[in-house]
Amino acid sequence: MSRILIIEDQSDIRRLIRMTLEFESHEIHEATQGEEGLALAGTLKPDLILCDVMMPGALDGLQVCARLKADPALAAVPVWLLTARAQAKDREAGEQAGADGYLVKPFSPLELIDTVDGILRRAGAGH
Repeated sequence: MSRILIIEDQSDIRRLIRMTLEFESHEIHEATQGEEGLALAGTLKPDLILCDVMMPGALDGLQVCARLKADPALAAVPVWLLTARAQAKDREAGEQAGADGYLVKPFSPLELIDTVDGILRRAGAGH
């Protein structure tokens, strides 16, 4: 079973992700802000992190991603950014922060499942 951390401030999006991925038998953990997500990531050592880009609080998703990738204990964990912004400059900012990929909102449950399964299969997680 793969451990997935969702860092997302919107409860309806967290619920959609959780319900979709729990159906696929993943262990789901949630954080509502960047600081909380960083702390949970350090404790949980997840197999995958799905992180919203625009969040309230001291850290946005790009800053969270950069800090995760700078931490030797977490640098290898795939971090996928969840965003409604899909322009080239937004993708470049994500790449500079170290993001492994993007999932553009709105996304369907099937797209989420396919994306997560592909990431975890490539990473060899949860097996």
